[in-house]
Amino acid sequence: MTATATATATATATAPTIAELEEQERRLTLPRFTYDDAWALGSLLVGLARERRAPVAIDIRRGGQQLFHAALPGSTPDNDAWIDRKRRVVERYGCSSYLVGSRFRAKGTTFEESSRLAPDVYAAHGGAFPITVEGAGVIGTVVVSGLPQTEDHALVVEALERFRSA
Repeated sequence: MTATATATATATATAPTIAELEEQERRLTLPRFTYDDAWALGSLLVGLARERRAPVAIDIRRGGQQLFHAALPGSTPDNDAWIDRKRRVVERYGCSSYLVGSRFRAKGTTFEESSRLAPDVYAAHGGAFPITVEGAGVIGTVVVSGLPQTEDHALVVEALERFRSA
């Protein structure tokens, strides 16, 4: 994603507020998360992305283990690099990469300027969301890369909402 695309996605009227992002994380806590759940959630994301012809890569991990990965037409190896960078933000901060970036912006700065973390290793751009299990906390991540950050984030949230209600 270019700097211009990032700025545009960040400034859109549909960008969620910090309170909305925090509420999403509270609401999308799961009762459990198994290998089969990773397959079901990943397959749901692939289906949604295909319906929209979204050129994304999708990654789901529990702890250090990759449980699901898919790259759809139009995605590139750069999307996998973005996945890794956004995932590391969730692992470090325990909340969505979009929420982390939004909190820095709310303070009048950026993640890149103020986090003191290498931008080649961490990216606080939307698309990485914690997999949180009741009674266990954050146990993994689900990440989408290939769209503007607001859309990457929204796709993950939509899939988690559908998955949770199934």
